[in-house]
Amino acid sequence: MPSLLSHPAVPLALAAALPREIISPGLIFLGMVCSTIPDLDVVGFRFGISYGHVLGHRGLSHSVLFAALLAGGLALLFPLEVQRVEGSRLTVFAFLFLSALSHGLLDAMTSGGLGVAFFAPFDNTRYFFPWRPIRVSPISVSAFFSATGRRVLQSEAQWVWLPAASLAAVILLVRRIA
Repeated sequence: MPSLLSHPAVPLALAAALPREIISPGLIFLGMVCSTIPDLDVVGFRFGISYGHVLGHRGLSHSVLFAALLAGGLALLFPLEVQRVEGSRLTVFAFLFLSALSHGLLDAMTSGGLGVAFFAPFDNTRYFFPWRPIRVSPISVSAFFSATGRRVLQSEAQWVWLPAASLAAVILLVRRIA
């Protein structure tokens, strides 16, 4: 998995594509939350849930269904006024859905683990993309603060943050010109 530091890069980049009247700190924050929440499944290790189980790491919480339910729940739970958004619920849902879905997509581009159960709970088959340039982040905090963690952050800077920042910059430039 990419580290929890890199998953928010996607909603931050996607925010640049939102209509101006929709962008709000609250909505961007919710997008960042959606992009990181799937990794709460690591708590399952403490309760004896195996990695390959549907509730294990990269299982149900990394699925398309989970992304849709999380985004739908948040879009309905938080009134647009609380989010300081003047747009439609559908646009809010789409932003939150893509933010949550991006977590599994990034994890499927990593160099380790068992893959991502995109279609759980209907199918627990784990998938990786054929192209996997992102170094897998260690799950333990202590291992993250090591030479391995440094290599992971370098990989994430190259394959997550730089492309996300470039995408946001292009979108903002096009907006300025248009």
